[in-house]
Amino acid sequence: MRTTPETVAELIARQWGDHRPGLKHGGTNPTVLSHHQAAQEAAARAALLVDLLPSDAEPHIGVLLDNTPEFPFWLGAAALAGAAVAGINPTRRGPELARDILHTDCRILVTETAHLPLLRGLYLPGVRILVTDTREYTDLLAPYAAAKPGEAVLSAPAPASRLLLYFTSGSTGAPKAAVCSQGRLAAAGDSLARHFSVTPDDVHYVCMPLFHGNAVIADWLPALAAGASVALRRRFSASAFLDDVRAYGATYFTYVGRAVQYLLATEPRPDDREHTLRLGFGTEAGAVDAARFAERFGVRLVEGYGATEGGASVQRTPDTPPGALGRAGAGDDLAVVDPQTGQECPPAVLDADGRLLNGSEAIGELVNRGRSLFEGYWRNPQAEAERTRAGWYWTGDLFFRDADGFLYFAGRTDDRLRVDSENLAAAVIENILARWPAAASVAVYAVPDEAAGDQVMAAIALREGAAFDPDAFCAFLAAQPDLGTKMSPRYLRIMDSLPTTATNKVHRVALRRAGFRCPDPVWWRPPGAEGYRPLDPAALSGLLEAYAAHDRAALLER
Repeated sequence: MRTTPETVAELIARQWGDHRPGLKHGGTNPTVLSHHQAAQEAAARAALLVDLLPSDAEPHIGVLLDNTPEFPFWLGAAALAGAAVAGINPTRRGPELARDILHTDCRILVTETAHLPLLRGLYLPGVRILVTDTREYTDLLAPYAAAKPGEAVLSAPAPASRLLLYFTSGSTGAPKAAVCSQGRLAAAGDSLARHFSVTPDDVHYVCMPLFHGNAVIADWLPALAAGASVALRRRFSASAFLDDVRAYGATYFTYVGRAVQYLLATEPRPDDREHTLRLGFGTEAGAVDAARFAERFGVRLVEGYGATEGGASVQRTPDTPPGALGRAGAGDDLAVVDPQTGQECPPAVLDADGRLLNGSEAIGELVNRGRSLFEGYWRNPQAEAERTRAGWYWTGDLFFRDADGFLYFAGRTDDRLRVDSENLAAAVIENILARWPAAASVAVYAVPDEAAGDQVMAAIALREGAAFDPDAFCAFLAAQPDLGTKMSPRYLRIMDSLPTTATNKVHRVALRRAGFRCPDPVWWRPPGAEGYRPLDPAALSGLLEAYAAHDRAALLER
């Protein structure tokens, strides 16, 4: 019987002497390392780290890598040495990239040749750069090849030892580095492994970026806890997904953002169901696309909720209704509250098809009023205070709760809209618009109204071969019983594909900044009009005059 681990270092050490397949990489003709070899590589890097890190430095390593074997090797090395990894996002540029490295006090930065251009010209005082795919790096590691787990430590690994400094992808301001301890991460990996009945025969396909918490916490760690093997994809590829799954014999994968929509947008194949996958676990797929995925690929998607910060979690149970994420996790006292008043929102009213009928009253911010596993942000007391104000943990996410206590995700607080004095949640509108057969993916966001408040704008990527038909779209909207009178989009941006971040989430900041002044076709419904019409130059000019007349033109520049 598997014992509950206290640290990730313990999980790495368990691999020693296990010669079953542990790490696969390389795609259709994969290279396979055993669990023992993976632990050996981690131990060698732990010994190197102990010798290289200055004695007066924080025990932090920046890792600027794609999903190569070096990434889990350095995660393991940090765990064994009592150090911490800061996952560095390769889509960051210039001063922002330098800020991430320096803010987390990294004196060592591990990278690869492909990312060296990102570092040119950056001022990184006191930072030593290790380039993993060079002869110099190989020679540097060679003397440590015989190292074993536990032989080289900066400080003895303990449950409270920092292991990850993972940046959250906030929509405004500099990203915050969430602190994650070995004890919390080991417990999370063990809990997920037990929840999903992971066994040593499973293969976890890691196609989401390892610099983001999803891939490490929900994919790598459960495999480590259960003794399953891990298969790496350097960068997510929808077209290569099934080929990888077959080559690796993958049984489980995680996803975030629009990854599922990208997979559904690939050309259907007769062998779409010929694979070994049994489960996908992630966030933001949406009920419509999860059903489409199951129908096409024969794979169940489980939507979960639990931020890298660890402040709140929602546990799925066998009786969780469609569309819901589950109930509060053990020990959590979760509530949906109005962020302005702090008062609990009334239960959601759902129709027979599970559609929300009282969103303006039922949707609020999810807070944890009980114990929280949140361990703070690295050197950011202001952000910590905002997250834990009034003694509660504020998730920054919108939810609603039904009469039986089941929780439903409704988007980020940043994605809340206020239309004609009514509060709306972008995710709720997105879920409705996603039913439109011509839509491959949808994003809803606020644009300023010309007089007061917001208006609803939707960016829609059409399915291959589809064309936008305004009359058909209006008929679709009219047929949706849960589409409130204020929810219909005023503006529609028709796109080939939605812009995304490095973690496959919709780049809402870019969409909001562009608004209706963008290169793509935009349709709009003027006040009082019945249908949509193109936002042509004459209409745009008149609209901008209306903003100026109400002294709101500056809002369009934010």
